[in-house]
Amino acid sequence: MKRLVAIAAVMALFALGTSPGMAQEGDELRALRDEIQALKQEQAKLRAELQVIVEFLRGRLATGPAPDPPENLALGLGDDPTKGSKAARLVLVEFTDYECPFCARYFHDTLPQLEKEYIQTGKLRYVLREFPLESIHPQAFKAAEAALCAGEQGKYWEMHDRLFSNQQALGPGDLVAHAQAVGLDAAEFQQCLDSGRTAAKVRKDFAEGRQAGVGGTPTFFLGTVDDTGSSMKVLTVITGARPFSSFKAAIDRALSAPK
Repeated sequence: MKRLVAIAAVMALFALGTSPGMAQEGDELRALRDEIQALKQEQAKLRAELQVIVEFLRGRLATGPAPDPPENLALGLGDDPTKGSKAARLVLVEFTDYECPFCARYFHDTLPQLEKEYIQTGKLRYVLREFPLESIHPQAFKAAEAALCAGEQGKYWEMHDRLFSNQQALGPGDLVAHAQAVGLDAAEFQQCLDSGRTAAKVRKDFAEGRQAGVGGTPTFFLGTVDDTGSSMKVLTVITGARPFSSFKAAIDRALSAPK
């Protein structure tokens, strides 16, 4: 209790603009200042963690209860943005939201390792689907359109990376600035965005995600490609910003399974 009183006294001095050195000098005062700073940092950390929890709960409620995924689930592999070899036997389909903090965490912490170990080595084909949760992320739908507009100029993934690296700047003007930053023809990009011609693809992705049981982002479907290469049989569903180890275990298990 005495310690808390001392901390409160120092904070009061700061608030009044009084130099703490006028009231007390020495190691104890410096220790109190350090403790106050540590408490502020801990408070900021707890606030950030609470916001993540709130986002998670809101994301679960945003679209209502998702339907159970059907048995023997298959997903089409049409004109979706793709990374990796199309000859790969395994496919990982991600349903994402550009305003979702969990999607950004996955992008920063896990995707680079997946790229290095599985996508760039030809073991895994990676496919992206749009799943903007409009009720809680009002800028996500237009950001998804922007990524697809960039794809019309052959730079979907460059825009994808740019948006997740600048998640707090997804307004209309920001999207044009991002387009210029990745080397797009700004006028052509703006015309695409204004026309809304990629909106149908976003809504199609969202509808198919709901039918497959997607209830929040990010959600991943790992499966094997059929003989035609146009669809995949789902083996595993992974939800949330899981660590690389979770993906590695699922992918290695699928790779070692008999063909």
